[in-house]
Amino acid sequence: MGLFRRRPKLPPADRPPLAADERVLAWAAAGNGEGDGVLVATNRGLWLPGRGERLGWHDILKAIWSGRELTVTPAEPAGERDGYLVVADAPAESYLLLDPGDLPHQVRARVTGSVAYTAHHPVPGGAGRIAARRVSGVDGLTWTVRYDPGTPADDEAVAAETGRLVAEARAATTPADV
Repeated sequence: MGLFRRRPKLPPADRPPLAADERVLAWAAAGNGEGDGVLVATNRGLWLPGRGERLGWHDILKAIWSGRELTVTPAEPAGERDGYLVVADAPAESYLLLDPGDLPHQVRARVTGSVAYTAHHPVPGGAGRIAARRVSGVDGLTWTVRYDPGTPADDEAVAAETGRLVAEARAATTPADV
């Protein structure tokens, strides 16, 4: 009949413990399909094999689709400052997806859609990326800074300049009528 093959529903045994307001958008079996696990994209985040909880879309720094393999780099909290979090790359996780369906598209769309603001700035001794992300179920934006490798993140001058840059970005992204 149609040109497109309808994907079967996610088997109940592979369904993660979803929140009441969470719905499955796409899924794919990892590896050769023999018990390597299932990746599940929902409106709230990405469930990865071996993890007991969802990785929120705002917690994914990078997601790369090679055509066969999805590589996800989560954010790892490295510190908290006034009004923002300092994050670093957690170890990347790669999954071979022989029948990816719509999963790579959903991951790209959701990660990209969570970004409200991003800019790379020089700071004393290096540089960093300031980002504001939308968090599912939370009003407003969550601000993060990810320093480039070699940037002295604990240096007082770096922290002061970063604080100034985040405040400037917040002011520029806050609607005038609020």
